[in-house]
Amino acid sequence: MNDQQHKDHILVVDDDAEIRQLLKAYLEKHGLRASTAENGIAMRDVLSKSNIDLIVLDLMMPGEDGLTLCRKLRAGSHTPIIMLTALGEETDRIVGLEMGADDYLAKPFNPRELLARITSVLRRSRMLPDSAVQSEPKGELYFAGLTLDTVARHLISTEGIVIPLSGGEYRLLRVFLDRPNRVMSRDQLLELVSGKEAGPYDRSIDVQVGRLRKRLGDDSREPRLIKTVRSAGYVFTANVEEQN
Repeated sequence: MNDQQHKDHILVVDDDAEIRQLLKAYLEKHGLRASTAENGIAMRDVLSKSNIDLIVLDLMMPGEDGLTLCRKLRAGSHTPIIMLTALGEETDRIVGLEMGADDYLAKPFNPRELLARITSVLRRSRMLPDSAVQSEPKGELYFAGLTLDTVARHLISTEGIVIPLSGGEYRLLRVFLDRPNRVMSRDQLLELVSGKEAGPYDRSIDVQVGRLRKRLGDDSREPRLIKTVRSAGYVFTANVEEQN
């Protein structure tokens, strides 16, 4: 088997040809496979022909922008996404996370930082944090009329409808299901889900909780599953049953 097939394959989607080629050369220099696409049409063409492990997706592109593409990708794919946003555009970063992006990086950036983000997101997408690995089931978890398939990593509704989850949504749900009826701070959740400490204005966990509530059909105004504990964090209130 060709050595290239053993390397993680990254797809860079950006309308700037110079950035595409710079990142392709840098990633390949550091042991990754890299493909590029200048727009959504080219991105879909690459995805139809190749197994992509992670997508680096620029937010600002003519035609279908990064948010639109991210939303469409998340409708049927678990492939990790790192979104590139304009410096200081916090609203865009929050919306990107709400659409299902796993991480974001503000332009201009150092390619070395992007490489570190790629490595981190790939690692997180393939395993839960060390503290949760020991209890990882290879079956299904039942709660509040919903089923989490831990192999396919998606939800199944009471009507049998499959609800896809992004990598971040799955990890956050697993953290809650492994610790029902236990209040967890935002810092604890971020550490368990992402393996990093929260910054002073980091709202990513709140965004991910809001997105997960939507997946679960949990009314954010009066949530019954993921409840907010004022000045403390969040608590998952449903009973969880496991079947291997």
